[in-house]
Amino acid sequence: MEIYILRHGIAEEGKAGGSDADRALTDTGREKLRAVLERAQSAGVKPSLILTSPYKRATQTAHMAGQVLGCNKIVESESLVPGSTPKAVWEAISARRREGALLLAGHEPLLSMTVAFLLGTPALQVDLKKAAMVRIDQDGFGGSPSGILKWMVTPRLV
Repeated sequence: MEIYILRHGIAEEGKAGGSDADRALTDTGREKLRAVLERAQSAGVKPSLILTSPYKRATQTAHMAGQVLGCNKIVESESLVPGSTPKAVWEAISARRREGALLLAGHEPLLSMTVAFLLGTPALQVDLKKAAMVRIDQDGFGGSPSGILKWMVTPRLV
């Protein structure tokens, strides 16, 4: 399975009394995200399913990814909310092991910890910038993950 991990783009600052879950992408955030997604699309990225955090900035990221990458199957997952764990993300991935390519849209620090977990090196430090995308290939689903890092792209690189 190809696993694509996509951090949401730049979001609005939190408002006093407002919910973190309601923060939306900014125009700059959408612009940088689109650039990364268009590069991914030109590289042949085509997820069969997108799992996203239910937070607004992540669902906006997921829907933009679906539009650019040609995937209309988007499912919200509590495993991708801030405060979740890489193990919960792995369980969500494993439950969809029949998918050929899965894209996850979510938040830091969960996503960088998940990258390290999927590579079998939980102590690995990953600097996952906003709108960055990582590809990890995973062959088996028995026991612990043993993914192979294929690439990482950031807005600055595109």
